[in-house]
Amino acid sequence: MTQPPSLLDQIESPADLRRLPLTKLPELARELRGELLRVVAANGGHLASNLGIVELTIALLRVFGDHDDRIVWDTGHQAYAYKLLTGRRQLFQSLRQHQGCCGFPTRQESRFDIFGAGHAGTAISAATGLTVARECMKRKGRVIAVVGDGALGCGVSLEGLNNVIESTNRLIVVLNDNKMSISPNVGGLARYLNRLISGPRYNRLKGAVSRTVDRIPGIGGWLHRAIHRFQESAKHMLVPGAFFEELGFRYIGPLDGHDTEELIATLEKLKPLDHQPLLIHVLTEKGRGFAPAEEDPAAYHGLGKFDPQTGKPLPPKPPRPAVPSFGEALGSHLDKLMRGNDRVVAITAGMCDGTGLSEIRDHFPRRFFDVGIAEEHAVVFAAGMATQGLRPVVAIYATFMQRAMDYVFHDVALQNLPVVFCLDRAGVVVDGPTHHGIHDLAFWQAVPNLAILQPADGGELQAMLEFAVELERPCLIRYPKTDGVEDLPRGEESTPLSLGRAEVVRTGRDLAIWCLGYETKTGLEAAGLLAQSGVQATVVNARFVKPLDRELLCRLAEQMPVATIEDHCLGGGMGSLVNGTLTNLREARVRNFGWPEDRFVPWGSPEKLRRQFGLTAEQIAESIVEWLHALYGEESSQG
Repeated sequence: MTQPPSLLDQIESPADLRRLPLTKLPELARELRGELLRVVAANGGHLASNLGIVELTIALLRVFGDHDDRIVWDTGHQAYAYKLLTGRRQLFQSLRQHQGCCGFPTRQESRFDIFGAGHAGTAISAATGLTVARECMKRKGRVIAVVGDGALGCGVSLEGLNNVIESTNRLIVVLNDNKMSISPNVGGLARYLNRLISGPRYNRLKGAVSRTVDRIPGIGGWLHRAIHRFQESAKHMLVPGAFFEELGFRYIGPLDGHDTEELIATLEKLKPLDHQPLLIHVLTEKGRGFAPAEEDPAAYHGLGKFDPQTGKPLPPKPPRPAVPSFGEALGSHLDKLMRGNDRVVAITAGMCDGTGLSEIRDHFPRRFFDVGIAEEHAVVFAAGMATQGLRPVVAIYATFMQRAMDYVFHDVALQNLPVVFCLDRAGVVVDGPTHHGIHDLAFWQAVPNLAILQPADGGELQAMLEFAVELERPCLIRYPKTDGVEDLPRGEESTPLSLGRAEVVRTGRDLAIWCLGYETKTGLEAAGLLAQSGVQATVVNARFVKPLDRELLCRLAEQMPVATIEDHCLGGGMGSLVNGTLTNLREARVRNFGWPEDRFVPWGSPEKLRRQFGLTAEQIAESIVEWLHALYGEESSQG
């Protein structure tokens, strides 16, 4: 006997959602959580934040799901339920998979994704721009910015809030407060005040009283100001919205973010109000409906595949040795360094666990600083510390560090301050173009005074960290996201680390393969395959992008062709530096392997993306064989 379709099966658009009786919405919320849990368990992704925003998403689409309305998400990883309710249920099954559903809103995927977002802090500014543009074009509908997961404290969010009142009266900001943003004032009184101040009677009465008082001869203006001061004083004592009110918003809240009927009723009352920007404060529970995520929301923020019954991560297949990732290696090595040097301090920007610094936070609470989603502040904060003799180590994802490039240039490099930047996720990652760390070297290599290093393994990261802390200049260490980093086979002794010097890890007579960081492993694998074709390759671990070991490079290029391998786009990466260095070298032959220039690499597993773009060791070896045959065939025909 066939089972009747679920409620979720019946929804392809917000119009379908509006046809459901209110009494069915709690059941729909349960189905959504079940689907989120099932798909994220199978594919990995952001879980806790999406479990917490289910009822709020339902309410927003129920009230603001008209063709004329627009919803902008910030941060974008809280939009999974939104995708499921806007015609993408089948696509959602391929969440974060190669050529599948993006883990963030993206304009290419659906008309409902009006503004793409992978980094925090963009929604308020974007939604203000959308609102003003629609006013200029005399279009109907409302624009809603949904802000959560700490994005409100982001510098660009505050800039946007500050500018709203100067730009429009029609914007609605929904603050999804899941204990990652501001402290709420809750209880019956706040709930009553919210119902009161969001109701049309109150707003009409307030406007009528203001107009009447203003017309009283002699004392109207004074009385209006006195009433306003009393109202503001009372409100500041009773509700947590004073900050927003001072910026020109009408504050409504806090609301229970899991009471669908209350949310819908309030949003429907507020929808017609357009005389003042609105900020609606909604309290949600991150991880709601899945006990492990409720107990530890941070652990279930972004994760790989896991058992949906227990919440435990699935073991990798096939099993591999327990070796640390680059991030874990950073935490371990930095811990030792800080124990022996009390001038070393650690800074991160809202990514303590992701950058491997959780033990540093516990062991050195007075020398560890998490500044929140404020990369620009982190850089200038570190610069100030460096002027007083401290050695700040700033750990941020490579893609997020792009936001602070100007501050590295202006506040660190220009003053030649010894700040160490450790950039995790420097390479392609599963989340796609918003998170790939493959476009930054073009800028970093142009910054004077900045040394750029990239370790091939965990042991080398330790050596580079120790080296960088002693260097009297700013230093940047990049490394990719890895499950584990086994040390390279170097024989009895490794080459000591020296500024601007590369390391030869394999010698051959036919070809020199220059590798950046962890791609040395790819280069060694490719060299092994080339040997089977009779090609003996020298493999070089570049170690430094800046200063590049030009002496070794030119010496090898005079003897043999050169190939470069990097987990970076070809434009502005190490390959382009190598090409520029060898431009004037007679008969230099170079072949570069990296991500395509002037193109965004899509989302999906790094392994499948590598195969798609010809960057596996096997594909590189095959390409090199064909290239060498073409080179030597052309030479013989000319000779």
